[in-house]
Amino acid sequence: MSGAPDGNVVGEFPVFPLTGALLLPRGRLPLNIFEPRYLAMVEDALSMGRLFGMIQPDATHPPVANGPALYRVGCLGRISSFSETEDGRYLITLTGVSRFALAEELPMRRGYRRVRADFSAYAGDGTPWPGRELDRDRLTALLKPYFARHQLEVNWAAIAAMEAEALVVTLCMICPFSPAEKQALLEAQDGGARLATLTALLEMALAETRGEARLSG
Repeated sequence: MSGAPDGNVVGEFPVFPLTGALLLPRGRLPLNIFEPRYLAMVEDALSMGRLFGMIQPDATHPPVANGPALYRVGCLGRISSFSETEDGRYLITLTGVSRFALAEELPMRRGYRRVRADFSAYAGDGTPWPGRELDRDRLTALLKPYFARHQLEVNWAAIAAMEAEALVVTLCMICPFSPAEKQALLEAQDGGARLATLTALLEMALAETRGEARLSG
């Protein structure tokens, strides 16, 4: 098994397959856990290093024995905050640690899915991206019509104050891109490639918006 971040061997762990959910290294993903199998998964994760992976189902492939087919790349996360509601739900925040390649799916445990993972292609995930390629003015010019189109309220002061990597990671995770687009952002080689992919997706959305405006005019 390949070494995971911090030099630990974390070859096998639970995964939460969730369409449209993107976790990136150093990103923070809030989750509302209520299904019995995922309540069990979180309970087991809390007792075993607080780790589980996020991965998207892959609708382009037929289902497998354990459920929907999965994309081949996901992101391992660590539970960084946890609370339990009066009605038995878990409210957690999962902080991204490192991406992984799905090497093998393992037998289910207590109803949830588990994988054996290979981290060898993602050794650089532990190093923060300095963000020198980021053109904030250009990015903001793309974001404003995108957020307006999707009727999303944005704290522009908070965006302006965010460091480059945190900004790009947060935008990739919160923007309502398609599952395939989310996967492309996940699989981008590094922070610079992720920024380029994000920019391209926003430019495509802006071009589509302009095309719709011409048609309606």
